[in-house]
Amino acid sequence: MILNDQKSATYKLGLLRALCRAADSAAGLAGEDGGDNVTVPLGLVALNWLRLYLPLIAADLPQTPTNRRAEGLGFAKEGFRALLGARTSQLDLRVGGQFQGQSAGALHTALREAAETVTRMPATYLTYPNGGPILPISRGRSPRSLETLVLDATYLSSFGTMYVPRDLWRALQRFAAWIEPALITEWRRLMRAYAERQGRILNEGRLGAAMTWADPMRDVSLPRDLALKAMDQGQTVYCIWTGQRLQPTTLDIDHCLPWAAWPCSDLWNLLPAHRRVNQHLKRDRLPSVSALQRARDGVLAWWHSAYLSDNSALVRRFDDEARASLPAMPPSGEVPDADEVYGAVALQRLRLHQDQQVPEWSGDDR
Repeated sequence: MILNDQKSATYKLGLLRALCRAADSAAGLAGEDGGDNVTVPLGLVALNWLRLYLPLIAADLPQTPTNRRAEGLGFAKEGFRALLGARTSQLDLRVGGQFQGQSAGALHTALREAAETVTRMPATYLTYPNGGPILPISRGRSPRSLETLVLDATYLSSFGTMYVPRDLWRALQRFAAWIEPALITEWRRLMRAYAERQGRILNEGRLGAAMTWADPMRDVSLPRDLALKAMDQGQTVYCIWTGQRLQPTTLDIDHCLPWAAWPCSDLWNLLPAHRRVNQHLKRDRLPSVSALQRARDGVLAWWHSAYLSDNSALVRRFDDEARASLPAMPPSGEVPDADEVYGAVALQRLRLHQDQQVPEWSGDDR
């Protein structure tokens, strides 16, 4: 599909890369159809589509042999142009993000336009040799307009469902580190060829920057502030890995599943730890099965005290982020259950260890 399919635009590559990003970082939103397919919310595919194409169009990189900027692209209509004009950041277009007023309306319209284009174009023309679609779609009925928009599982599913063959989905999950570079290489080749037809030579630095997926920021300020506030109020905050009482001078915030292996600053992944443990012992390693099991009670206690107690906004964010990024989470709409989140973290830990061979930390040196 990447190398041999005929392409009159970059749309097939865009769809495959949008799926690749979904499988790598938002697999928790996928479901089962009871057969040979995995179900993926069409809104999630459309969201990733916007994240991929916004910087490309802003940089005036051609996506067809004839287009310049947004002209001539089926998805670049009212909503997309509004996002482009507002210079919407890719980092804002993430699962769990919230929008109000005009921003909510523009994004909703852009997602609807992208979902329609994906359905009509690349999903229709990516076919098996016998002509059947590889990625069939059933459309949903998304709201016509919204004053407040939350990019959660319910909303993203309202656009419809894409059915992805299970073997393809598993390949995207396990081998994204190899598949995505192939997609990027072919996409860049097409854009250079389109630019040449237009009598242009692309700036390679600008092209590379626009093709880079913007990972989440490594931001630990919120849990750190919550831990310091708890200390100020006389509460005791413990190191997740050693059980040692922490002081402001020894407090660090650790990524349970290390950032170096899996860039994720979701609330569930940010845990208080002693600075010596975080920076000198655990570092960029996965907690072993035994280390994670020993820390279980401390992890659950931290989640409850920091995120799942009084603040409804934090409860919602914790829930949305966990459902988006972790596997085997319960259906949307159920009350967040910290035990189920812990189980999903353990499963994701196993996947990272098996698929990426991330080194483990036993915790015996603590």
